[in-house]
Amino acid sequence: MPKPDSTETVVGRVFVGLVGTLVATAVGFLLFVLLPDDTTVLGVLLAVLTAAGGVQLSSGIARSIFPGYNVAEVAVEGPISRDGSLGPLPGSGTPADDIVEQIERADEDDSAEALVVKLNTPGGEVVPSEDIRSAAADFDGPTVAYATDTCASGGYWIASGCDEIWAREASVVGSIGVIGSRVNAKDLADRVGLSYERFAAGQYKDAGTPLKELDEEDRSYLQGLVDDYYDNFVEQVAEGRELEPATIRETEARVYLGEEAHELGLVDELGDRDAVLDRVAEGIGTDAFPEEFEPQRPLRQRLGAGARGLAYAAGAGVASAFGVDDDHPLRL
Repeated sequence: MPKPDSTETVVGRVFVGLVGTLVATAVGFLLFVLLPDDTTVLGVLLAVLTAAGGVQLSSGIARSIFPGYNVAEVAVEGPISRDGSLGPLPGSGTPADDIVEQIERADEDDSAEALVVKLNTPGGEVVPSEDIRSAAADFDGPTVAYATDTCASGGYWIASGCDEIWAREASVVGSIGVIGSRVNAKDLADRVGLSYERFAAGQYKDAGTPLKELDEEDRSYLQGLVDDYYDNFVEQVAEGRELEPATIRETEARVYLGEEAHELGLVDELGDRDAVLDRVAEGIGTDAFPEEFEPQRPLRQRLGAGARGLAYAAGAGVASAFGVDDDHPLRL
């Protein structure tokens, strides 16, 4: 395969694109202009559309035959959840399934010799974060996690699955911990005359219900779940970073600026994106040419997400006018 920056790649992509465009133009002209008895404006328009479609199709074929990249870059930005719903706007968080799909697609792409995971996230839900970490760890090639502004909690969990972690000096790194919370609305319910009646099978089925007073057994049970998640988090980070679990626990879920994180061994190197790509180039033995992989979504889904975001923004504007504050508590 020719190098992404070689003359062969450039010429090849231009040639394939040009041939595809000429073929599509000829087909469109033949079908909609020459063959019909009367040439119409609609026929000319259809011929132009056919040519335009040929340009797009041939460009895609040219990129696949002569790729202009050898490094896949995947961005994890915003709160992490299964569907990206933890952000301030619908879809503004990180949908874990989309990120996993991008990494797996990069792993199957023969052109992607290495993976860069760009992280700017405060963390999020436990299992979606672990899914992304596992996908990065399974990538067949060098992997580098690059923290920009924030790489905390679930974000650091993801980074620990990569071969190396890089950060900026002012990056916020760490928060290796788990948090769970509940709202205790029992006193408020009593004041307004609401009562809680339990219909459940299993002692702990309604543990954490806001209208129910939290007893010690429920508290111990819920804390046990958080502790189990934390133990798993510490285990995964210690294994990925080749550190002792006790060293990870000693951080007590603190966050550190990049330089201190580097001193503690939470980060391998400090540097900007260019430095990261230089390091990746060393790993693959040639210059690094990154390509940002994005989720492959059907047109209908993309249009639907845009419409939901617009509707939410309009609703938020109306709500703010009436002093309504829409809060989305994080669960991790």
